[in-house]
Amino acid sequence: MTVNVLVAYGTTNGSTARIAETVAEVLRNRGLAAHAMPAGAVRDVTQYDAVVVGGALYTGRWHRDARRFVRRNRRALSVRPVWLFSSGPLDPSASERDIPPVPGVRRTLLRLDAREHVTFGGCLEEGAKGRVARMILRGGKGGDFRDFPRIEQWAARVAGEIASETDG
Repeated sequence: MTVNVLVAYGTTNGSTARIAETVAEVLRNRGLAAHAMPAGAVRDVTQYDAVVVGGALYTGRWHRDARRFVRRNRRALSVRPVWLFSSGPLDPSASERDIPPVPGVRRTLLRLDAREHVTFGGCLEEGAKGRVARMILRGGKGGDFRDFPRIEQWAARVAGEIASETDG
């Protein structure tokens, strides 16, 4: 039986999309049928056996599309395995220590009885959209802090958990 996994994400400048695509690629390499999609484009989650939801963090909140996705699909998500990730710190802190979820994501974690939440470093580079993003870049605080080996390790662990749940 093929196990279908959705990796839905909310992003403004594409950094979180790249993380979601990496997660989906690792899941596919582990034998799962994984699809990375913008959270705002997902209309139905019932065809998926498991879901990973990711959102970029902006001023201490998950991206609007990720929040709306969870709210819109709360019932369906509550009866399938769910994992959450955030991306955002523009420094190496996410690779150095576990960063707990921001309050809104913590509530989502509890409401959905999600398996896990992890925070990955973010990426903000020249050309980013938004006044705040431009101010951050002007202040010299941009850069790419995504740790792809760590992202791949996490995704491999998620794949193992999904496989063990569907095998048993």
